[in-house]
Amino acid sequence: MATKSSKSLARLLVAPSVLALLVWMIVPLSVTIWFSFQRYNLLYPERSGFAGWANYASFVSNASYWHSIINTLTLVGGVLCITVIGGLIVALIIDRPMYGRRFVRMLAISPFFIMPPVAALIWKNMFMNPTNGLLAQLFRALGFQSFDFMGQAPLFSLILIVSWQWLPFSALILLTSLQSLSDDQLEAAEMDGASALQRFIFIKLPHLYRALTVVILIQTIFLLGIFGEILVTTNGGPGNASTTLTYLIYQEALLDYDAGTAAAGGIIAVILANLVALFLMRIIGKNMDA
Repeated sequence: MATKSSKSLARLLVAPSVLALLVWMIVPLSVTIWFSFQRYNLLYPERSGFAGWANYASFVSNASYWHSIINTLTLVGGVLCITVIGGLIVALIIDRPMYGRRFVRMLAISPFFIMPPVAALIWKNMFMNPTNGLLAQLFRALGFQSFDFMGQAPLFSLILIVSWQWLPFSALILLTSLQSLSDDQLEAAEMDGASALQRFIFIKLPHLYRALTVVILIQTIFLLGIFGEILVTTNGGPGNASTTLTYLIYQEALLDYDAGTAAAGGIIAVILANLVALFLMRIIGKNMDA
């Protein structure tokens, strides 16, 4: 049992790292909050001063604001549906004994090691190009017209690209959880006459429940900040069809040179991300307690 002196020593040893983490987080956040209340446009540096809530009002009143919120939620929801269901299927497949299973596992997780902008450019130019892309050639071979993915379905294209990148992560976490399941339970259920579907629904799926909630939480936090894929493929267009909240902040900061409004948008994005994270953490906490 730990004594008071050992607990004090542990706190003392942990204190420097905790302090460094707080400084690492609080200083950028404090600077962003300060800029969000300042009138600071890089094109007009002489027009400075306290702006109050004007930057927040300007960001929220942007014509693309609500579109960006809807696009962000659509992107996150679409990617989660594909990666969770697809990752579960991939995990179930590569968990079974097969020839060359190690190679298949390595191949399944390889997309996760490709840098997101590079992966997006590969999909844009090699697969989704309406003239020379592999999908366009396949459509023409089947007697259909080629489809301009980036022009006609930009958000759907982004969902496919990001899902391809995050599918290995989901599959790897779920595969690890599957491998921790005792074979005795499955063998006992099989001896009792349970079918493969019944073993999946009543044994494997409940066992995977916690892993699924962790996958959803981690992916949601990262997917809310998707930016590089949008920048190198659609640039938020056509119009605002693929503009997310993160990309809207980029437009305010580096295209309109309005650092104050961009900082206000950043604070709004942080608040929304924390609300989503708290909501998911409460759900996961209840699942862990259960």
